[in-house]
This record gives sequence, C-alpha cells and structure tokens, in this order.
Amino acid sequence: MRILVSNDDGIHAPGLKILEKVARTLSKDIWVVAPEYEQSGASHSLTLTQPLRIRKVGPRKFAVRGTPTDCVMMAIHELMKDKRPDLLLSGVNRGANLGEDVTYSGTVAVAMEGTLLGVPSIALSQCFQFGHPVKWATAEHHAPKVIRKLLKAGWPKGVLINVNFPDVIADSVTGIEVVKQGQRDLTDLVLDHRIDARGVPYYWIGFRRQKSKAKRQSDLGATENGAISVTPLQLDLTQSATLKALRSALK
Repeated sequence: MRILVSNDDGIHAPGLKILEKVARTLSKDIWVVAPEYEQSGASHSLTLTQPLRIRKVGPRKFAVRGTPTDCVMMAIHELMKDKRPDLLLSGVNRGANLGEDVTYSGTVAVAMEGTLLGVPSIALSQCFQFGHPVKWATAEHHAPKVIRKLLKAGWPKGVLINVNFPDVIADSVTGIEVVKQGQRDLTDLVLDHRIDARGVPYYWIGFRRQKSKAKRQSDLGATENGAISVTPLQLDLTQSATLKALRSALK
C-alpha cells in the first residue's frame, strides 16, 4: 500500500513525525508532502497568484511553499504521478478538529482534496488544552488500530473520515465512537486590535471558547468523555430536505 502523509502544521510539526511513524506500521511505501510553513486555518484554499516551489527534505519527503491543498495536488499530480497513493493520512493536527472546526481546518482540507482526487483519506487530530502538554502518545498509540479498522470496514467515494483523539493519556481512552459532527453553542470571536511601531493599526483573530455541555452523540461529546471520535464527512453539501422544498416553492 502506498501512503501519502500530509498536514497543515508544516513539514517540521511534531504531529507529522508521529503520523509518519504510524504510517510505517502499515506500509513501507510512505511519501510525505507537507507545507513549508504552518498553514492552520487555511481550509481548502489554493495558491493561484504565486508559483509553487518544492523542496526535497529527504527520501520521498518534500516541503511545498503553499497551502495544504496545494501539497496534495503537487503530490498526486507531480511527485507521485507514476503511481497514485492508495491512502492519504492528514495530521496529526496539534489541536482538535471538531464541530465547526472542520470548515476552517487545513487538516480536514487535505483529506477533502484527497477524496476529490479519488484517494481514500483520513484526517487525524489530537485534542489538547492550551497551557498543557499535547498528549501525542495517545494518537501514536491508538491511530494504527483505528486506521486498520477503518480500512477493513471501508467507506464510500465522496466521503472522508475525521478522527479526533481525546485529551487523555493513552490508557485512559474509553473507546472508539462513530458520531456525527457537533456544534459549539458558545464561541466568541476575538479581534485583538494593536498598533505597530509606525502607528498603523493591525489585528489578531482569535477565539475564546466557553465550556458548554456538548451533545453526547457528537464528536464534541465523544472526546469530552475520553473517547476517540470517528466522523464520516461528505463532499456533497446539498441539503436534501431544503432542495425538495425549494423545488416545490420555485417551480
């Protein structure tokens, strides 16, 4: 099995090293193509106004000066064009990709692009709390088992798999739960206004997420209770019930 590994945290991210190790428990044919710099929050963006440059880091390991989506395109259409990957693994992201995070996430976008190009794709993220160490050992310990089970079960074309490991030590994981995408009900956008040395204003965008009780049968609820969440996401964003209602209303 030929496996492509990528991420949005960049070529030097600790989570990428973890995912490389995980991938090597599954196959010897591993390719790593990741952004030169961190691209968190890049979502499914493309680089259209600048050239893309590739730097060879090592054997079958490359850094792309572009977005996470650029990396997948360059890997499949250029670097691996002699033989496409059989599986794409994205991550392991430093931080959760739960609920509405998936619409912003470059980690999920990597898996989305792989799915668009016909490659079975899995996004993996490690939850953590700011100010506390990231429990990378949890993802490293459990990811091989989760991936093997997913590959054995299979999933349809046009679907990607989003996996989140809870913020607990490996031995405290309560299990694997297949759940729907959740939604936070208390999220505050923060625009941090500052002035630079030349007197020109600039801003940092951030979030202050208040703790609220998530629905149990969701990715948020599963990870809050110490379980690994597995959520199938589909590329077709059409809302079927509304489609039917609008057809009737607008015909």
